[in-house]
Parts: sequence; structure tokens; C-alpha cells
Amino acid sequence: MSFNLKKIIKYYSCVFLIFFNYFTYAQNAKLSKELIQFTNKLNVNFESISQWYLNDPYVDEQNINSIGEEKLRTTHYLRLDYTFDDNFSAGLQLESYTPENLLNMSKIYDKDLGIATYYLQYQKKNLNLTFGHFYEQFGSGLILRSWEDRFLGINTAIRGIRIKSNINDNISITGLYGKQRKGFDVSSGEIFGLNSEIDISNIFNTLPNGSFTAGFSYVGKNEDYERILNETDMKIPELVNAFSSRINLTHKNFYTNIEYVTKSKDLRLNVVSAVNGPSFSESKSFKGNALLWTFGYSQKGFGLSYNFRRLENMRWFSERSFSYATTNPTNQLSINYLPALTKQHDYSLANIYIYQTLPGLTVENYQDPLIKAGEIGQSIDLFYNFKKGSLVGGKYGTKVNLNMSYWAKLETEYNDPDPADYVTSDNLTYNSEFFNFKNKLYSDLNLEIRKKWNRKFSSIFTYINLFYDKSYLETPIYNEVRAWIGVIDNTYKLNGGKSFRLELQHLSTNDDARNWIGGTAEFFFNSKFGLYINDSYNYEESNVPADTKVHFYNTGFSYAKGSSRFSINYGRQRGGLLCVGGICRQVSPNTGLTLNFTTSF
Repeated sequence: MSFNLKKIIKYYSCVFLIFFNYFTYAQNAKLSKELIQFTNKLNVNFESISQWYLNDPYVDEQNINSIGEEKLRTTHYLRLDYTFDDNFSAGLQLESYTPENLLNMSKIYDKDLGIATYYLQYQKKNLNLTFGHFYEQFGSGLILRSWEDRFLGINTAIRGIRIKSNINDNISITGLYGKQRKGFDVSSGEIFGLNSEIDISNIFNTLPNGSFTAGFSYVGKNEDYERILNETDMKIPELVNAFSSRINLTHKNFYTNIEYVTKSKDLRLNVVSAVNGPSFSESKSFKGNALLWTFGYSQKGFGLSYNFRRLENMRWFSERSFSYATTNPTNQLSINYLPALTKQHDYSLANIYIYQTLPGLTVENYQDPLIKAGEIGQSIDLFYNFKKGSLVGGKYGTKVNLNMSYWAKLETEYNDPDPADYVTSDNLTYNSEFFNFKNKLYSDLNLEIRKKWNRKFSSIFTYINLFYDKSYLETPIYNEVRAWIGVIDNTYKLNGGKSFRLELQHLSTNDDARNWIGGTAEFFFNSKFGLYINDSYNYEESNVPADTKVHFYNTGFSYAKGSSRFSINYGRQRGGLLCVGGICRQVSPNTGLTLNFTTSF
């Protein structure tokens, strides 16, 4: 597809400027009363991201870059929401990916310009009815969550019908049917679900200082399946059902919730060697389940949160062909939401070794069959504020956050009468232990101290100690990694709204990437305009990967006014995992210029 700048200007200049002028003139009362009322009921959001990839010897040497012939890539979003009255509202989102989508994004978005989503909604008293595209979540998302994240390049909106009803003050019900968004089309698989929320404490008039609620959900996915093998006794599960039960309890400063999910049998997925590629086993299918428990306590100056989760065979997509992580790194058409329950960091060196959720079920064939059925683990967060005037708190107080997490693979035993030929044999099966934490894959300890020294100067000190089983989480050719990261982040406020921030980082490992140093310098002239420069570099002289012996630099600035923001960035991006909210995607090394513009009115 050739790059057509005139087409972009024509589409977005017309649409955007028309609505912008309507809004501007309406605010100045130069248009009719009807048009003023129209603009007051209209919400407009526009976002544009453009990337211009430049030649870079480092990127070229990696031989893993897939920029192709198109060096300039752009993505545009224009969302319009209109409220007719107290009951009716409607909206749509226009999107453009021309000449191609941004690097490392999904290839299913391939239109110059098109209507990506649209909806019509009716709401009155205890009834909410939506036709078209909608986003929904049942419980914590273990069973269903449709959502959008433009930074990750994912949109799993459901196109169909949704009904929400409050039966009374104690019971609410949601029902839905539809198909997931697949680029500018929809999936072949159908999704239907029912969710209920019950306020038990209100029904029985208990827990005056808290609440006790229960929730029950069902989600089904139906997709036709064409048999590959000519056998008559195969039972292909075209319909896959999932059920969720959960309870939530709060009392004064305490809260806890627990959710359990079961998923009916689905086709076994074999991710085999590069020679054979991925395939399904047609005569074997396995059930899935998930357990999530959260507990917490909070009061002024103190907070404690604990999370436990176990996942087994919980990868779930509205089309089976999207189940392969290698060919669907952005998790398009994912029905549920399974983020990694580890601390999320903003610092570059803290994001070199990132844990990704392992929901299963995969089988890898390198030497011996490797069953990846799922994960089990836990995390704990502790917050404490030392009071002002205390020995540690000082004049302005001191905030401390301690976070720890531990994640392990499920202990499994597999059985195959013919292990040498397990790739083509459908007799391979497995059993897993429900509670077993011995197969550690990842652990970390994070200590963060926030200290304000005076009215103008403040600091953040961060220490991270982690274990990362790279041989299991990536490929067997790697080793286990033990690393620590230290960060000092200082901010000094100047007169006139100016501020300067200086951040220094260091990463040290026992193996693998060895020693890194990094830093950021940022200066804001006022609350609207600022610029920055950062860099990270592996300074180890020997026995380090060649692809890390290069500076990963970035520089840019941003300008914001009201609800509008413009930023420009130039630099080199390190290949690896890019994560937002515990959801990750792979990115390849690249060097170039990025422009981002957002506005709403």
C-alpha cells in the first residue's frame, strides 16, 4: 500500500476541522441556538500517532526488524459521542492505518479509513440497552473482559446487544450476545454471557460498617470447527463454556474477595518445534480453571494488600487460530483478561526482565516434551507513611512501599505411550498438582522510599531484587537470571512553575545482560511545556550479548494546553517486551521519530 498524505489530510482535515469550528463558533455564540445545543451534546476525541523509522546500523544488524518498505507509518483515532436526551446516546470511532499500522502492531488493522466501532444506547431508570459495539467486564475479568488499549494496539470490543437491568436495589443482571472485533470485521466465533451481582448484606440488613456481595457469571463461546483427520470418534468441542462464582466482603478497614472459574474442555494446543509449527490435537481436550483471592487492610498512613492466583488452561479466544502467542503477540480476540500480578515500573532498566502471565496450555518440543499448563503465585504490597515530625518522617513525612511477588509453573506429570512421536500422537496427556510452589519462575522484592526534603526538593529511592528463569520464560538456550536494580529519582521545583528532574539507574546481573547504567534529565519550563533526554547502556566489557552493546537514547518534548497535548520523540528503542498494566507485547529494535497529538472537546 503506498503512502497517501493527501488522503490523510483530506479525511481528517474535513472531519476534525468541521467539528472544531462548530465548537469554537458555538462557544462565541456566532451560530444558531440549535447548533449551540448540538455542540453541547457532542463529545469529540482525536488522537494521532506517527512514526518515521530511520536507517540504523544497529537495527539492521539485528536481522529481526520487520519495518519493510514503509518507513512512515501513522495511526489515527477520531471518536464521536452524542447525547440526544436523557435516554438516548450514540457514538462511533473512525480509525485510519495508512500506509501501514505502527511497527509491532497487529496486521488485522489494514484500512486507510473506516468505521471501527459504533453504538446506540438507551437508558432509563433501571434499564440499560446497547446495540452495536460495547466494552464489558464480568468480575475481575478472569471469565470476560472486552477493552481497548491503543498503546498496546488491542481492541476486543464486542459487537452485538447488551442488556443491563437492576431488578431492585439488591440484584443486578447483565446479558450479552455478539462477536468480537477483528480489525474492521468481527470474529467467526460467537460470545454470549450472563452476569449477576447480589448484595447479600443489604438483603438481610447485616454488616452496617461494610458489605457482603456475591456474583455469578456464565460466558459461552461457539465456533465451528472443520476436522482435519478422517476419524469418526472425535469429539470436537465447538461450544466452550465458562462459569464464575465470587464473593466480596468489606468490614470497616478490611476487605477480601475470592473468585473461582471453571472452563469446559477445549482443543489441546501444541506449540511444537519451529520445523513443525503450532497445531491442535483433535482427539484430546482439557478443562481449565482459575482461582483468585485478594485480601487487604487500610487505614490512614498504612495499607496492606495480598493477592493469590492460580491459572490452568485459561487461554481463551473467540477464534482458535488466535491462540498462538507467537502469531498473536498482542492478544487480539482474547475473551478474558489475565494481567501479570507483579509491580509495574516506569523505569527503563526495571523493565528488561518482565514476568508475563502463563495461563497455559502449551506443549513445547525442544528435546523432551515441556508441558506449560499454567501458573501459581502470589504478591503482597505494604504501604506505610512515617508521620511528619517523627524521627524517620522528618518535617514533611516519608512514604515507604514494600512489594514482593513469587510465581511458579504448575507441577505436571505427562504420559504418552510413544514420547518419541508425541507431536503426531494424540495420546499425550498430563495431570497437575493444585497447590505446588516449588517450580519457581520469577520472584522480586521492590522497596520504594519517597522523601520530601523541603518545599522544593523531593526524592524517590527504588531498590529491586529479582529472579527470572529465562530458560523457561523465553527459550532453553538461556540461563536463570538473578539481578538487582537501583534507582535515584530527584525533582527540584524552581520559581515560576519550572522544575528539573534527574533520574539515575543501575542494573547488575549474575549472567545474561550483565551491567547496565541509565538515566533521565527532564526540565519543565512551566506546567505546559517540557523537554527530556534519557539513555541506557550496557557497559560490561566481556561476555555480553552483542545486541546490548549500544546506547538506547531518547530525547523529545511535550506541550499541553487544556485537553490538548502534543509530543515529539526521537531515539532508539530496545527490543523486548513492552508492557502496560501487566499486559505485554513483543517489540523489535527500531530507531526513528515519533509524533503524538491528542485533543478532546
